[in-house]
Amino acid sequence: DHNSAVTFVTGHDPERINWAAVAASETLVVYMGLSTIDEIARRLMKAGREAETPAIAVRWGTRPEQECVRGTLGDIAGKVEAARMKPPATIVLGDVVSLSETLNWYERLPLYGRRIVLTRAEEQAGETVATLRALGAEAVELPTIAIRPPVSWAALDTAIERLGTYDWLVFTSVNGVRFFIERLDASRHDLRAFRGRIAVIGEKTREAVEALHWKVDLLPEEYVAESLLAAFEKHEMAGQRVLIPRAEVAREVLPETLRKRGATVDVVAAYRNAVPEDAASRAAEVFGKRVDWVTFTAASTVKNLLTMVDREALAGVKVASIGPVTSEVLRKHGIAVAAEASPYTIPGLIAAVLRAAHGDG
Repeated sequence: DHNSAVTFVTGHDPERINWAAVAASETLVVYMGLSTIDEIARRLMKAGREAETPAIAVRWGTRPEQECVRGTLGDIAGKVEAARMKPPATIVLGDVVSLSETLNWYERLPLYGRRIVLTRAEEQAGETVATLRALGAEAVELPTIAIRPPVSWAALDTAIERLGTYDWLVFTSVNGVRFFIERLDASRHDLRAFRGRIAVIGEKTREAVEALHWKVDLLPEEYVAESLLAAFEKHEMAGQRVLIPRAEVAREVLPETLRKRGATVDVVAAYRNAVPEDAASRAAEVFGKRVDWVTFTAASTVKNLLTMVDREALAGVKVASIGPVTSEVLRKHGIAVAAEASPYTIPGLIAAVLRAAHGDG
């Protein structure tokens, strides 16, 4: 009912277009005409098109950075200039433009127009990027950590050789599971060597363990070491042997507390968090443009980013943290936390940003 014909023209050279012929088209779509919109509008009105004809200029349509300027044929050029819109953009003229508000689902997405930086490892960011983009955000990957093998496999290899002597196997991350299993597969042993119980921090870690057809015996209510220690209170740890394959550098609260409770705890490096080689140049590029939010998924992502950019780069930027440990590190560096995940997971982090975004305009 709104349109039965549409005409497409290029607008970079108005002299080459017969505007009298196209002015009568119900809907006119002009490509490459943003820099010449003033002349195009004058020629169309001279050819008989009414100045009140609805008009819209769209830049980066259906992308998170989409920009729209709405007006009429008579004032669209001035509005484009006032908005400082830059090419590339498409201009649409005709009554069909009046439907733009009704059909404007994209700009109504909850995170539309917000530029959100993700600092987690590149291989782990894909699902988060997809979710944020589905919510309308421009998700920008800036990995501040790269997951690498440990400097030496010696400690982990020794632990695997005596895997059958442990009563508990504790995984604090998906990476710990992955590297442990890869090293186990490279040894003369397999999953049957372990006959004890398994404790994990986090749903994703539990899923990684259960994918191996192992059963998880202990999963804390909150996904931090302190909550796991609270769950361990139901178990007598005196005399128990515990193996924790984890990152080379991590918090010591878990092994130290278990030792105080009488357990023998072996902490072995299964992997290490390194700074990506091109991180500094990528950070300069990312923060050279507008940033609305930065998300942090571990204390190491905070520390590493602050080796790449000055704290002042975060001035005016909202910060989201995956949990209290990461938030504490941020505050120690004088960085305010605008949103904190609850539960302490990636979905919880996104939910926290969504809640906070309702109040940030």
